[in-house]
Amino acid sequence: MEITDDDGVRTVTFDRPEVMNAFTPELAAELAEVFAEADPKEHDAIVLTGEGDAFSAGGDIQSMAEREENTEQAYERVTETFGKLVEEALASDVPIVAKVNGDAVGAGLAVTAVSDFAYAAETATFSCAFVRVGLIPDTGGSVLLPRLVGLRTAKRLAFTGEFFGAAEAAEMGLINEVHPEDELDSAVSDLLDTLRKRPTKTIGLAKRAIHQNMGQGWRDGLDYENHVQSLAYDTPEHKEGVAAFLEGRDPEFE
Repeated sequence: MEITDDDGVRTVTFDRPEVMNAFTPELAAELAEVFAEADPKEHDAIVLTGEGDAFSAGGDIQSMAEREENTEQAYERVTETFGKLVEEALASDVPIVAKVNGDAVGAGLAVTAVSDFAYAAETATFSCAFVRVGLIPDTGGSVLLPRLVGLRTAKRLAFTGEFFGAAEAAEMGLINEVHPEDELDSAVSDLLDTLRKRPTKTIGLAKRAIHQNMGQGWRDGLDYENHVQSLAYDTPEHKEGVAAFLEGRDPEFE
């Protein structure tokens, strides 16, 4: 994968177009490291996209065919690669934006789901295709899909592996917005301009609270929310936001 930095935005481009940017365990581990190393003092956002006509076709089937491992070895591999990718994405204090330029299948769909924002070209197609190769949704798919699209829709996608378009993906809540292919870059740029104006550290705290509370009872969730808000109150970002409001100006966040 190719990594570039520009004006506070780290862009990760999956660059295996000859196999529709299919994921290997090694690539998943590298992406997990990108998320882990992202620093809200330096980065306003991480953008994920694909080279060529696809976002990602999911797991590399050829590498699956060549793999020889027992159940214990498979558990360790998945935990340290695709599982680690999800852990680091959910824990990252920097917002992650999926710019889905083309098909997002299997792990490609799951990476779209784990991102904080997902904008897609109207020509993109999606499939939770794991079942087509005798697997369950991984890369956080079984955890996140029900929360994004609802229980019955998640089951439909996981059990059938059906393909569907970007408009339906937006309607079910898998992605935020759909745009004509030649307008996708502009739409994502507008989002990035907004994120640059917001305090990234505060976004990270909000993200932490939201993710922590996804599976909490309301009492525990409220207590954790109160805890994280107390951390936010003690930040320079909060002090600058209050001062800017009282002075009638736009805040200048680091």
